Amino acid sequence: MSAVPRSEKPAGRFRRMLDRLSSSQEDLESEELREDSETAGCTRIGDCQDRQIVTVTGTLRTVTLRPRAGVPALEAELFDGSAALDVVWLGRRSIVGIEPGRKLIASGRISMSRGRRVLFNPKYELRPLGRE
Repeated sequence: MSAVPRSEKPAGRFRRMLDRLSSSQEDLESEELREDSETAGCTRIGDCQDRQIVTVTGTLRTVTLRPRAGVPALEAELFDGSAALDVVWLGRRSIVGIEPGRKLIASGRISMSRGRRVLFNPKYELRPLGRE
């Protein structure tokens, strides 16, 4: 028997195929998003700390209009396969291209609000539709 646990052994082609077949669709999408984040050179959302300036990428899961202190605010949940992040644009009711399922890159300073990571008024770049 080998002293190396299975998770640390390099996976063979058959093992990888078997893992993909037995994984749920959500697991496969999360893995793909983590790989996209890594290839784009972005910080994983799960690794972001409070008050850190970051560049993150992922897919928008939800987009909602929620007033904050009487001011309109467009909120979106960005998911990169490791964790979720709330992206908030204050004073905006809508932004063309910001819709569920769209991929984007966002930059700004992370803050924590009610135990969740939040990016307020980030710089952002919509990813081309052809790459999705």
